[in-house]
Amino acid sequence: MEQSNQFGKFLETLRGKISLRKVANKCGLSHAYIRDLELGRNRTTNDVIKPSPDTLRKLAQAYQYPYTDLLIKAGYLEEASTMQIPPTPRSVQLDAVWYVEFGIKSITYVSGDSVVEENVESLVAFTSFIDTLIEHDFVKLDMHLFVNLHKIKKYAPTEGKLFFDSAEDASGVTIAALPQKKYHQILLDYAALNTGQSTETNSGAYLSSLKAKLFT
Repeated sequence: MEQSNQFGKFLETLRGKISLRKVANKCGLSHAYIRDLELGRNRTTNDVIKPSPDTLRKLAQAYQYPYTDLLIKAGYLEEASTMQIPPTPRSVQLDAVWYVEFGIKSITYVSGDSVVEENVESLVAFTSFIDTLIEHDFVKLDMHLFVNLHKIKKYAPTEGKLFFDSAEDASGVTIAALPQKKYHQILLDYAALNTGQSTETNSGAYLSSLKAKLFT
């Protein structure tokens, strides 16, 4: 518990004089949960709590603090040199991948003509690989699902599904309600852009505008 409290105090130091509600608005976590993390325990159950790597990523962005350093502080890494990014299998080109699914100890790459599964032993390997996905314009649309925005061909809001093939009988993936609500217009815009239905003449500037919306 002492280690949890030490990390909680560190989070409180990072926050400084910024209000809990302001931090909550920045990172998408509740202000009550952020305070629980600072105290190192759930105030309802009194259980010791530890933030997940995904939670740490959100806090790192809110506090503009290095994500890797925060992983070390939380005990996920003993030192920075231990972090290993899993290499993408040689047969997989991320730009051609429709979406990526994270399993318990595996990463599955799905594209139009193949499904490639890679075993990964390290939790850190999962979290660090997310940076690579983001660089290739993948966005998280469910707990374990990252979608390549450039491969979306159809977005069905009422079904909560995305399709990567224009065929009538094409199979799609179901996305979570909250990300769907957050990225609704962006998904529509990318689907239009990818199928040539967008009226934008400067596609480069348009893409830059869409990417900017993802991080605001």
